[in-house]
Order: sequence, then structure tokens, then C-alpha cells
Amino acid sequence: MHGHDFPLADATLTALGSGALFWRAESLLCVSDLHLGKAERIARRGGALLPPFETRDTLARLADDIASTDPAVVVCLGDSFDDLAAAGGLGEAERTWLMQLMAGRRWIWVEGNHDPGPVDLGGTHRAELALGPLVFRHIARPDAAGEVSGHYHPKARLARRSRPAFLVDSRRVILPAYGTYTGGLACHAPPLAGLMGPQAIAILTGAPPRAMPMPRR
Repeated sequence: MHGHDFPLADATLTALGSGALFWRAESLLCVSDLHLGKAERIARRGGALLPPFETRDTLARLADDIASTDPAVVVCLGDSFDDLAAAGGLGEAERTWLMQLMAGRRWIWVEGNHDPGPVDLGGTHRAELALGPLVFRHIARPDAAGEVSGHYHPKARLARRSRPAFLVDSRRVILPAYGTYTGGLACHAPPLAGLMGPQAIAILTGAPPRAMPMPRR
């Protein structure tokens, strides 16, 4: 398991190379912005016909992270589905696979802006989750502390290559998008630069993940 440890509030968290976050003390695995069913949603709305394999690829990477960390709790931090119809339109094989991943552990769906309503897949559905010194929500709040969020799909550039990245400062961590068909926002863009403190770092995904000062331009 390739990971980079960092402190937040009174917790020690691990940014995994896959883009997932692991909180070992709570046996908790957190992923954000899976956007399952994105190819189907784009086709349904008259867009480009993309290869319809992103859901299986995302679930395969999630299965690997679950196998390597064996979490008691999984938190999906919003925008788990590209829209509510995508949640209902999962293929039978993908739905069965997801249910198998959920079995035997506490599974929490946090609301996102793409999937604000309940999903008929079991687990617990929450607007946000407070656990110990941390709060898990989809979109960061400027005045928050001990906050774990997603939504922005942050990316950082190193050696002319842009990679999904965790953004971390003393108050919060913003997770990269975990889904296969997801774009990203450069970490120097105003929404992210305005949220993150001057000493923020970017932890680039990959094997192994790599930490560096958060680029500001």
C-alpha cells in the first residue's frame, strides 16, 4: 500500500496513491467523486459515446483499496454517481459487485451536488459525517477545521505533467476525484487557492504518492 501520512486535527491520515484516503485509527477508507455511470449519463443526454467501462474500472480500483486496507467503514464523499438516473441505471453485474464491496462493513454515502437524493443501494445516507475530530462533507466551507472534502477534483503539475492531487493544510484536506472519467481543476485556480492556507501541500497520486508545496500559479 503506497501512502503518504499527514496530520489533520488530532488524526493521522494516509493519502493513498490511488486517490483514496485511509484513517487507520478508525479503520476508515474515504473516496470522493466516483461519478459512476458518467458514460451512460453523457450518452443519455445526447453527448459523445464514450467507452462504457469507466464504472467497472473505478470499482476495480476501489476493490483493490478495500482489499489492501480491509476497512470497517467506507465513506463515499459525494458525487458517487454522475446523477440519480445513473445510480438507478447500474448494470446488474456492477450493482452486484458494489453490493459485494459493501457487505460486512459500514458504508456511508455523503450527499454531493450530482447525487443529492437517496440511493437504493443500502448503506447509510448522510448530508455530512462528523467522526471524532473530523467532519466529512462534499464541498469545503471556508471557516471549517478538521474538514475532509472533495468536489473540486484538484490537480497539480509536476515536470509538465498534471496529476490528481490531495490538497492539505492545517485545517482541511481536499481529495482528488477517484472516478475514471473525471476531469480536474488546477490547484492554483481561485476556488482552491482561496480555500488553502499559505503552507498547503499537494500530494500527487501515483505509486508512490509525492508531496510538494501546493503550486500557486
